[in-house]
Amino acid sequence: MFWEQLLNGITLGSTYALIALGYTMVYGIIQLINFAHGEVYMIGAFVGLFMVSALGLNIFIALLGAMLCCMVLGMFIERVAYRPLRGKSTRLSALISAIGVSIFLSTLMALIAKTNTRSYPEVIARHTYHLGAMDISSLQIIILGVSAILMVGLQFMIQKTRIGKAMRASSQDLDASFLMGINVNRVISFTFAIGSALAAAGGVMVGIYYNAVWPYMGMMAGLKAFAAAVLGGIGSIPGAMIGGITLGVMEIMGVAYLSSSYKDAIAFGILILVLLVRPQGILGQKMTKKV
Repeated sequence: MFWEQLLNGITLGSTYALIALGYTMVYGIIQLINFAHGEVYMIGAFVGLFMVSALGLNIFIALLGAMLCCMVLGMFIERVAYRPLRGKSTRLSALISAIGVSIFLSTLMALIAKTNTRSYPEVIARHTYHLGAMDISSLQIIILGVSAILMVGLQFMIQKTRIGKAMRASSQDLDASFLMGINVNRVISFTFAIGSALAAAGGVMVGIYYNAVWPYMGMMAGLKAFAAAVLGGIGSIPGAMIGGITLGVMEIMGVAYLSSSYKDAIAFGILILVLLVRPQGILGQKMTKKV
C-alpha cells in the first residue's frame, strides 16, 4: 500500500508541478502572482475534452492542441489584463486584475459548458503492470512520462536557448535587461505562453486521470499549485518541480493514512508551515535589499 500510494502521490504531484511552473516563472520575472493561472488549466482540460469528444482526435494531438490554445490565451491575458498596468500602478492593482480574470474565465466557462461534471471518453487503454509489490497503470506511466518530458524540455530551454537566457536576465533585473536591448514585453509574453501551455497539459492529464472536468476545477488546483510553488521556492523552476511532487505525495499519504477530509487542509497547512519556518521555500534564496 505504501509504494502504491507513493506512486499515486508522485503522479498527482507531477500535475501540480506543471501548474506551479507557470506561477513561478511569471513571479520570477515580474513579481506577479497570476491567480488566473488555475482557470487556464481548467480551459486546457475543456479544450482537450472537446478535441477528443467532438473532433475525435488522438489524445496526444488533443494535448498539443490544448497547449497551443492556452498559449494564445495566456498571451492574450497578459496583453489585456496585465501589460497596461505594468509600471503605471501598484502590484495590488495587477493582483486585483488577476482575480477578476480568474472569475471571468470560470464564469464564462460555466455559461458555455454549464456546471455539470463532464468525463473524458476511454482514450487510453488501461493496463496494469506489476513491479514487485507495486502496481502501476499505463495511464500513470503516460502522465509521468509526459510530465518528465515537459519539465526536462523547459529546463533545457531556460538554460540553453537564447530566449531562455533572456528570461533569466529579465528575472535578475528587468530594467537592466531592457537597457541591454532585450525585448522585455516579448519575454514576458513568451513566459505567459509557456506557463499556460504547461498548465493546459496538466489539465488534460488530470481530466483523463480522474475522469472529471468542470468549470470550477481550476480554483482549488491553482491554489494548491501556488502552495507547491511557495513550498519549492517561488521563482525557482527546480523548486516548483520539487514542491509540486512533494505536495502531491504528502496529500495522497494524508488521505491514505488519515482521512480524505484532510485532503485540502494538508496543502494549505504545509503552506503555512513553510511560511513560518522557511519563507523562501526549499530551493529559494533569501533576498537582501541595500538601503
